Amino acid sequence: MYDSILVATDGSDGAADATDHAVELAGRFDVPLYGVAVLETRTEYDNAIVDPEEVERRQRERAEDALSSLEAAATDAGLSVETVIRSGVPHEQILAVAADHDVGVIVVGARGRSSLKGVLLGSTVDGVVRLADRPVLVVSDESSQSATEDEPFR
Repeated sequence: MYDSILVATDGSDGAADATDHAVELAGRFDVPLYGVAVLETRTEYDNAIVDPEEVERRQRERAEDALSSLEAAATDAGLSVETVIRSGVPHEQILAVAADHDVGVIVVGARGRSSLKGVLLGSTVDGVVRLADRPVLVVSDESSQSATEDEPFR
């Protein structure tokens, strides 16, 4: 069904669910697996309170941790994975990596690291889905799909 898979991760719970799903698919179809984490560059800091270098260092640490988790999950499943960290607008970089590797499907989590950031900067998932020239699989986090008596529709 898919000849290769790209999973985008930002280390969030939603991205972890997408990672698990992508690893499972890559194993099931025995296809190459790629991973990407993007350092957001659209946010600028022009005051003395926030150090842009510190922000970038923290973003890079989160990206490295997220990709390390992907690599560990792939290794546990007996798969290899090629990963990359990019800087830029997340949906643009995800689509660029997908094109670079001509992947068969892009896997993303339904929710990223910050819902407020998504409102302010536009949803990465929305950008990927709207602009992709290949299938995109959006994986909802499992906790958002479970209904309770108090909240039957979440």
